[in-house]
Amino acid sequence: SYEKQRRFITDAGHELKTPMTIISADVDLAEMDCGENQWLIDIRRQTQRLTSLTTDLIYLSRMEEEQPRLSPIELPLSDAVEEIAQSFAALATSQGKAFSIRVQPMLSYLGDEKAIRQLVSILLDNALKYSPEGGQLTLTLEKQGRGTLLTVTNTVDKPLERAQLTRLFDRFYRTDQSRNSQTGGYGLGLSIAKRIVLAHKGKIRPDQPDSNTLAIVVNLSA
Repeated sequence: SYEKQRRFITDAGHELKTPMTIISADVDLAEMDCGENQWLIDIRRQTQRLTSLTTDLIYLSRMEEEQPRLSPIELPLSDAVEEIAQSFAALATSQGKAFSIRVQPMLSYLGDEKAIRQLVSILLDNALKYSPEGGQLTLTLEKQGRGTLLTVTNTVDKPLERAQLTRLFDRFYRTDQSRNSQTGGYGLGLSIAKRIVLAHKGKIRPDQPDSNTLAIVVNLSA
């Protein structure tokens, strides 16, 4: 049953790609003839949202395969994480949030660089979305034993219940049910993050250092 569900998601996702590509092209042509207007802007925005959702579903489905295809290389992990974190710094500032970055230099890692970069981006994007106005975010990367520990923390409006913590990595789950796909994403990010970590034989878990802070802790094995 699970295999049929996964196959359906992959097949349906690929089938949806073609009509969405055609719709997007038609919008461009219509804009050339009629000029830009609110209706065309809305169509383009919704098409982009559907394309993003479909891409994420297909990616997650592939990552859930027993042997996802990765391209491991010896990558400069510290440099990659620092670069991605800095790209989020301006966004955090624009939202009135403090962002602290602590990256131990010269750390390397044997892994799929594209997937690892996506992992860091997902964690930071999630922390930004679910931290309150005037909140604080922290990213740390450090050597721990034979592995490497990546931790992304953010302040929260209220502490999460144990049941919420256990469901953080479920597909389409949002801790704040008042958020929709425009304000809080689709609820797929942390599911994809978990699959990326598992594909690298690592571990990922949620933590609450205190009642006002949520942390996602990733242990990347050596």
